[in-house]
Amino acid sequence: MKLSGRALQLKPSVTLAITQKVKEMRERGIDVIGFGAGEPDFDTPLNIKKSAIKAIEDGFTKYTASSGIEKLKEAVCEKFKKDNSLSYKPEEVVISCGAKHALYNILQVLCDKNDEVIIFSPYWVSYTEMVRLSSAEPRIVETAEADSFIPDTEKLKKAITKRTRAIIINSPSNPTGAVIDTARLEELARIAVSKNIFVISDEIYEMLIYDGLLHRSIGSLNDDIKKLTLTVNGVSKTYSMTGWRIGFVAGPLEVIKKIGALQSHSTSNPTSISQMAALEALKNTNEFAEQMRKEFALRRNRMIELINRLPRVSCTVPKGAFYTFPNISKTGYDSVRFAEKLLDEAHVACVPGIAFGSDAHIRLSFATSMRNIETGLERIYNLLRKEKNETDNS
Repeated sequence: MKLSGRALQLKPSVTLAITQKVKEMRERGIDVIGFGAGEPDFDTPLNIKKSAIKAIEDGFTKYTASSGIEKLKEAVCEKFKKDNSLSYKPEEVVISCGAKHALYNILQVLCDKNDEVIIFSPYWVSYTEMVRLSSAEPRIVETAEADSFIPDTEKLKKAITKRTRAIIINSPSNPTGAVIDTARLEELARIAVSKNIFVISDEIYEMLIYDGLLHRSIGSLNDDIKKLTLTVNGVSKTYSMTGWRIGFVAGPLEVIKKIGALQSHSTSNPTSISQMAALEALKNTNEFAEQMRKEFALRRNRMIELINRLPRVSCTVPKGAFYTFPNISKTGYDSVRFAEKLLDEAHVACVPGIAFGSDAHIRLSFATSMRNIETGLERIYNLLRKEKNETDNS
C-alpha cells in the first residue's frame, strides 16, 4: 500500500505503548497511579455547562461562520486587551478547534518546503510533527536545565538561517513549566524583528503561573514585534475545557485571513455549542482559574518536595503549567526504560522525556489529587531505594 510522504514521515507517539499498557493493567484490576495527564482534573464550571445546554435548547446547533462567531471573537479581543495588553479587532481573530488546531493552521499558512521553524527543546510533542506536516523542517535549539529551561538568545542567533520562517515559544512551557521573563522576551523580540521572522506564541497555560510571577505576551512589547506575532490561546486549560475543543489565534490581518480560508476548507467552524460555552467562560467565569491555580501550586510544592527525596533524581521547580520534569540521568536508564520500569514495578505511569526532546527526563503531571501524588511518589521512592540498596550491596 502506497502512502503519502507526509504520512510516512510522521513519528508514532512515544506515549502510545505506555498508555495502552496502563489501560490493559487497569482492566486487569491493577491500581496504576497516572502522572501523564495533560489536562486539569477539575470539572468544567457549572455556568459554562449550562450555557452549552441552553445553546442546544435554543437550537444553536447549525453551521456558524467558519472562523467563529462574532460575539466570541469580540470576547477574545476583550480578553487579549484585559489580560495581555494586546489590541486586536475581531477580523484579526480566528476561533479554532482547540489551540492545537490554531497552531497547525498557522504553520500550514506560513511555511513552504525547505523553510525552517525554530523550536526550543524540551518542546511540546506536537510542534515538530506539525512543522513537518507543513513541509518545513524543525530546527531544535536546546535550553539548559541550569537556566531553568529559558531560551538562550545566543543559541537562537546561531540557529537562524536564511531559511528560518518562524520561532515557536511556549510560556509557560509544556513540559518544563518554564516561564520566560520580560527581559528575555525583549531579547527574543529584537532578534525576530531584526531578521523579519514570525513568532508563534503558544500561551495556553498563561493563567497557571506561580511564585508571584506574571505572564507577558511577546506581542505586547511593541508594534514591531506585534506585526510578526501570532498569539495562540484557548479555554482548555484556564477553564478545564479540554474536551470542548475551542482555541483561538490573533495576529496580522493578512495571515489571519489565510488561516480563516484554510479552516473553511478543512474543519469549517468549531462546534457551535462549544463556542457558546467558550463565550460564557470568557465573559462570566472570573474566579475559577485562580482557585485552580492555588490548588495546583500546593500540589506542585508537594510533588517537588517528594521528587527531590528520590535517590539519583533531581528536579527544577516549574514556574508555570502543571508538570514537573525530573532529571533521571543518574539512574542509568533512558527515559523510555525508566518509564517502563516505573509502570511495570511500581505501577506508576509517566511520560518519557524523549517525547519532548530530552532522554534525561520524565514528565510527571500534578493535575491529579494530592493523594495520588503522595502515593505515586512513595511507590517510586520505594522502588529506587530498593534498587540503590541492591546496587550498594552487590
